[in-house]
Amino acid sequence: MGRDAPAALRTAGEAGTGAAAGDSLAAAMPSADDPAAAARRIIHIDMDAFYASVEQRDRPELRGKPVAVGGARARGVVAAASYEARRFGVRSAMASVTARRKCPELIFVPPRFDAYKAVSAQIRAIFADYTDLVQPLSLDEAYLDVTGRLDRFGSATAIARAIKSRILAATGLTASAGVSYNKFLAKLASDHRKPDGLFVITPEMGPDFVAALPVGKFHGVGPATAARMERLGIHTGADLRAQSQAFLTQHFGKSGEYYYLAARGVDHRPVVSDRQAKSIGSERTFERDLTEWDEAAAAVAMLLAKSWGVCARHGLAARTVTLKVKYADFRIATRSRSASDPIGSEAEAGGLCLDLLRPLFPPRRGIRLLGVTFSNLEPAGATPAAQLSLALP
Repeated sequence: MGRDAPAALRTAGEAGTGAAAGDSLAAAMPSADDPAAAARRIIHIDMDAFYASVEQRDRPELRGKPVAVGGARARGVVAAASYEARRFGVRSAMASVTARRKCPELIFVPPRFDAYKAVSAQIRAIFADYTDLVQPLSLDEAYLDVTGRLDRFGSATAIARAIKSRILAATGLTASAGVSYNKFLAKLASDHRKPDGLFVITPEMGPDFVAALPVGKFHGVGPATAARMERLGIHTGADLRAQSQAFLTQHFGKSGEYYYLAARGVDHRPVVSDRQAKSIGSERTFERDLTEWDEAAAAVAMLLAKSWGVCARHGLAARTVTLKVKYADFRIATRSRSASDPIGSEAEAGGLCLDLLRPLFPPRRGIRLLGVTFSNLEPAGATPAAQLSLALP
C-alpha cells in the first residue's frame, strides 16, 4: 500500500529491538515479554494483482499495459486492476466508466475464473507443505499459522520467503507476505511492501507500527468509516488508541471493540483451516457507496465466484447462501436461503443471491459493503438442490 512506517521498523529477521509504547496502556499491548503474543507466528500471503497478473502472464501482449479484469460496459465493475492501471487510480470494485475516465488507455478483459481457480489450487498445494493451518480468504490470499513448524523450518520469515519463491517458480506470479504475531498485523505487513514484498512486524514493533498508521489503512476500516473517524479527530492509530472502548462503541457499534483492540495491536482470532470452517464467504467494502442495481449485481457475482471457488476447490457443497448488505449509515441487512439438498451449481447460487438482493432495491441509502457466504457445508456430491425456503435472520 506504500504507507510510511516509523524509522525504527525493519524487515529482517524474526527478533528485533524496537521500543514498545511507554504510555499507560502499554500493559495491554503485546510485547516480547508476553508469552502468548510472542509465541504465535502468523503469515498472510496475498497474491499481487492476482486476476490481472494471470491475464498478463497468459497474454504477453498485455504485459506492461494498464489492464482491468471485469466488464467494460457502462455499468460494469472492475474486478482487478494491474499495477500499471493502478498508477492512474484504477482500483478493484470501481465502476468501469470511472476507471475508463481515469485511464483512457485501459484494456478490459473478461474474467476467467477457471484459470484463477487452477492457479489458486497450485498455491494452496504449496501452503500444505508447510502447515495444515491454512485459512483462505479468497482465491488469492490466505492466513497460515506456522507456530508449530518453526522447529522444522527455522523461522516464520524463512517459511514466508520459501513460499514466495515456490509460488513464483510454479506459477510465474509474485506474492507479498506479511509475518507477525497475529492476523491483523500479518495482513498489514503483507500490504506494506507490495508488490513482491516481505515484511515482518515483531511484538516489539507492533504498537509503534499501529500508532503511526493512518486509520484508513486498518483492515476493516473502509473509506466511509475512515471519514467518520476523521470527523471525530481520529486520524492515526495513536488517535484511535487514545479513545475509550465506550466511546468507540458509542460511535461505531459492535465494531468499536475491534477498533479498540486493533489500535493496541491485539487480535486473538485463531487461524481456522478449511476443514474446521462452518462457513465460507467473501465480502468487500467499496470505495464509494453503490446505488445502482447493475453495480451491486456485478459485485455480488464477483464475491460469489470467490466463495464458490473456495468451496469447489475443497470439495464442499452448501445448503445455505447468505447475502450481507451494509449501508452507508452502518445498518446491516442479511438475507438467506436454505435448501434440503446442496446447491447444485455456481449459476444456481448466483440466481439465489440476486433473488435475495432484488427486494433491497432501490436502496434508501448507498451500499458500502456486500458479502456472500455459504454455510451448512458438507462434502460435494449430494443430490441436486430441492425446494428453497426464505429464512430471514
